[in-house]
Amino acid sequence: MATDLAEKAKEAFVDDDFQLSFHLYTQAIHLSPKNAHLYADRAQANIKLNNFTDAVADASKAIELDPLIAKAYLRKGTASFKLKEYHTAKAALVTGASLLQNDSRFTKLLKDCEDRIAEEAGGPNESEKPHKTTDSTLAPVESETSDISVGCKLQTLQGDNESNQMKEMAQVKPKYRHSFYQKPEEVVVTVFAKSVPAKNVAIDFGEQILSVTIDLPGEDVYCFQPRLFGKIVPEKCKYEVLTTKIEIRLVKAEAINWTSLEYSKEVTVQQNVIVPSVVAQRPSYPSSKPRGTNWDKLEAEVKKEEKDEKLDGDAALNKLFGDIYKNADEDMRRAMNKSFVESNGTVLSTNWKDVGAKKVEGSAPDGMELKKWEY
Repeated sequence: MATDLAEKAKEAFVDDDFQLSFHLYTQAIHLSPKNAHLYADRAQANIKLNNFTDAVADASKAIELDPLIAKAYLRKGTASFKLKEYHTAKAALVTGASLLQNDSRFTKLLKDCEDRIAEEAGGPNESEKPHKTTDSTLAPVESETSDISVGCKLQTLQGDNESNQMKEMAQVKPKYRHSFYQKPEEVVVTVFAKSVPAKNVAIDFGEQILSVTIDLPGEDVYCFQPRLFGKIVPEKCKYEVLTTKIEIRLVKAEAINWTSLEYSKEVTVQQNVIVPSVVAQRPSYPSSKPRGTNWDKLEAEVKKEEKDEKLDGDAALNKLFGDIYKNADEDMRRAMNKSFVESNGTVLSTNWKDVGAKKVEGSAPDGMELKKWEY
């Protein structure tokens, strides 16, 4: 699962969604805390988010886990340079350049570090130097924009293939259907997965990430990992695995109306939830009345769909008996309990007058013989 999250993080990074990339890398690190490459790649996301201190920490952790990973030294050098810690940056870049020789990113940034160190030591002024680009740090940062693991050239060559693969994946019909409805304080997500054992379900909550994984033996792993429309409170979120579905309750961090479950760049304004007021409002024309979603109606439709759902085999039989027992009066329930227990599960009667005054004997199905166990 950590590998899948890392791949999604790389895709988000290539799409310039650095915040999502950071969150996905964080989840992957939680699952695989000894993977140096995950820390090095999250350092790059932190650099793009201008979190330079965190980037240095991630790169240092990657170097601690794997001292031979060159990209970690590059990212530590880049972040340290942005923090104006030029000596620290130079030390990291010198070590990285020895591991990855003839790489222009190291040589350019090393040159910039040496220039800044010379300036601090009272070296030549900028006016005495040959004319160069105003911000000399742009070149190395641009050169590693697509450098997630093997460099920008390889990323460019593989770009078309990855894009085509992502399009094909998007066209594949998901294994389980899902839907959602919301209240002012929470969003309820339903994944319609029948008869799934709870031990095969893994659900994680992030600040704006939901991760649902269903891993059944002999079947492809189902992963649903959307970036949510708004932020949630992970420690207050919960879920329940039922016989016909998985119900997930997401507690909103802000009382806003989610126009969709998943985040979209097209949505730039988040609308506040409209709470009905007891204060009388001025009459308005019918055409000007806001058209909101009736979430209570939607919840009722979902429950009706579950009620009308056609089951088969033991599930249908158990549902039938459950409905009879639920709608029965006290005498019928006593009759059902007594007849079922005394007959060892072979008789189920709802007539208390018939079974209340006598012991119910077991009755074997046609073609079978009822025997008593000998202890």
